[in-house]
Amino acid sequence: MENKPKAVRGAHYIDVDNTYLEKRRLRKSAGWVLLWGLGVGAVISGDFFGWNFGLAAGGFGGLLLATLVVAVLYVTMVLSIAELSTALPHAGGFYSFTRSAFGPNWAFLNGVTDLIEYVITPAVIVVGIAGYMNALIPGVPAWIWWAAFYALFVGINIRGTALTLRVSLIVTLLALAVLVVFYVAAGFSGAFSWDKVFNIAPQEGGSSFLPFGWYGVFAALPFAIWFYLAIEQLPLAAEESHDVVRDMPRALILGIITLLVLSVLTLILNTGVAGAKEVGESGAPLELGFKAVFGDAATSTFLTLIAITGLVASFHAIIYAYGRLIFALSRAGYLPTGLSIVSRYHTPHFALILGAVVGFLMCVLISTFSDSVGAALLNMAVFGAVISYAMVMFAYIRLARTRPDLPRPYKSPLGVPGAWVGAILALVCLAATFAVESYRPGVVGTAVFVVLMMAYYWFYSRFRLVAQAPEEEAALIAEAQREIR
Repeated sequence: MENKPKAVRGAHYIDVDNTYLEKRRLRKSAGWVLLWGLGVGAVISGDFFGWNFGLAAGGFGGLLLATLVVAVLYVTMVLSIAELSTALPHAGGFYSFTRSAFGPNWAFLNGVTDLIEYVITPAVIVVGIAGYMNALIPGVPAWIWWAAFYALFVGINIRGTALTLRVSLIVTLLALAVLVVFYVAAGFSGAFSWDKVFNIAPQEGGSSFLPFGWYGVFAALPFAIWFYLAIEQLPLAAEESHDVVRDMPRALILGIITLLVLSVLTLILNTGVAGAKEVGESGAPLELGFKAVFGDAATSTFLTLIAITGLVASFHAIIYAYGRLIFALSRAGYLPTGLSIVSRYHTPHFALILGAVVGFLMCVLISTFSDSVGAALLNMAVFGAVISYAMVMFAYIRLARTRPDLPRPYKSPLGVPGAWVGAILALVCLAATFAVESYRPGVVGTAVFVVLMMAYYWFYSRFRLVAQAPEEEAALIAEAQREIR
């Protein structure tokens, strides 16, 4: 490897030979249908587990209003990243967008916050999977379920991208079918009652609609995010898309429309058949809904078993996401470069295994100190996510100003004003991750991790960035052209 240091905004670059990138090449495997399945699959677990903790934080009204606010955030963000993904079609996703807008220092920060989201989110989901499995097979220690599901789905991800995407589409369609069956049954069973929707006793100053007052809306924001969190991972698949310009915006927009419909139906119907108080305290809220509609019959058990597909869909899809993000950051030198070497199946196996080990250890660590493992991990994941959301919105705004000549085959109809709305809402949601006192230690611990990773970057990896990594090469060429002008 030939080292030719180049300083750019405090970072130093090295040149590498062709064999470096040959060992780090992905394979194109996705059209828009598979991308839609990946995007919706990454999020659909939010309709099976996680969102319900917002009922305990804000009651039905608080969570409903929080969901409306968060829906606006995600619509503005999806339209913005649909535009950016066609302009900068690299595997780095948000890190790539921020790199082109603000340089390597802010790019690494965005990469770290995305990494927090994508590594912790599968940990949240596998906790939910264990909750459903415990309902079916009581007595098995949770850590066994965590280890088993990580081993199985990391293995599928390593085996190949095409297999990963097809499995993701199949389990996503199964999960959608389960939700549709539940919605129809709940709507016609007679089990639905508005009294159940509002069965949380109002606190001082609250009402039946907002039992915890307006503060409950604020506190419920991180849990409302769970209805949509991870749809933004789709740009990470840019280098594996057959036609990113055509397919990525279509998959993103159809994906968020699907998720908006599901979030409203899940919130109203699951709460209305099982009760806000009961659902808000459950580790398997949809299972409560099935039992409320079908009783304890075999049908309920069967549907609960199938309901695990919703969690599996997201678990599987977000394992893909953290693998591609670690791959991109490693290929560019921000993380140890050995993590981006691909297997004979052209998948980043080292990155996939590392993320699984960290996620599993997070489950073990949080379970040692908290009874609410899923909710605590959820807040930590959301903390990282909303920081990255704000950064990518600001990146969109800056690129619109500084690089108006950047080819944009798709343009957001909301443009810069929409990005400003998304950025402001993301910052509001960031503040909301501190709203529930019992979850603050986990969020503070996550912030400490960000500081430690920034120290790693500042004192080590910023001197070893790789100029030929696609995300870096595109940014460096643009920066050189601006200097010439």
